[in-house]
Parts: sequence; structure tokens; C-alpha cells
Amino acid sequence: MVKEYKYKTLKEFYPYYLTEHQDAVSRALHFIGTGGFLFIVSYAIITQTWWMLLLSPVCGYGFAWVGHFVFEKNKPATFVYPAYSLASDFIMFYHILTLQIGRKMAEAKQIIN
Repeated sequence: MVKEYKYKTLKEFYPYYLTEHQDAVSRALHFIGTGGFLFIVSYAIITQTWWMLLLSPVCGYGFAWVGHFVFEKNKPATFVYPAYSLASDFIMFYHILTLQIGRKMAEAKQIIN
């Protein structure tokens, strides 16, 4: 559940974002969705197949929302903090890709608790 607290910076929001992604399957779905989003946007630009851009948010949000509703059993923070959530998703994607996610998750738990 999204806390009532009003986050004022991305740096302040990101630890909270991570704590809303405790389930490894949910994080994997976010990773797949973000990777698919990046692939679709890149492909659309390279091939100038502009209609494919319509698929990019479906891919990105589709996988993420399955992660939240099925595995996390929580409401996506994007409904309350759309810009911070989008930015945090790309940061989390990078942390998963660079194998830093375990450390970042532990740090987030300390900050939030």
C-alpha cells in the first residue's frame, strides 16, 4: 500500500519503491517489461515502425502490473507517483542488470524500517 507520506525527491522515493518489490518474481517481471519496453522503442526508432511505440507502455506496464497484482498483492506506486515510479523502474532495471539489487534491497529495508 502506498504510504500517505509525500515524497519530494527521487532519492527519497527509491528506497520505498524497492520495498514495494519484495517478491523476486515481481522484480523479474518488471525487468522483463522494462527490457521489452526498451527493445520495442529501439526497434521502432531503428526501423521507423512508429505504430510499435503504442506497444511499449503495454509491455512495460503489463508485466509490472502482473507482478504487483498477482505476486506482491499491492497497488503499483505509479498510481500515486507516476514520474518517480517510472524513473525508479529504470533504476531498478539497472540495479538488477548490474547485480546490485540484493544490496540495494537491504539498504532500502534499513531506510524504510
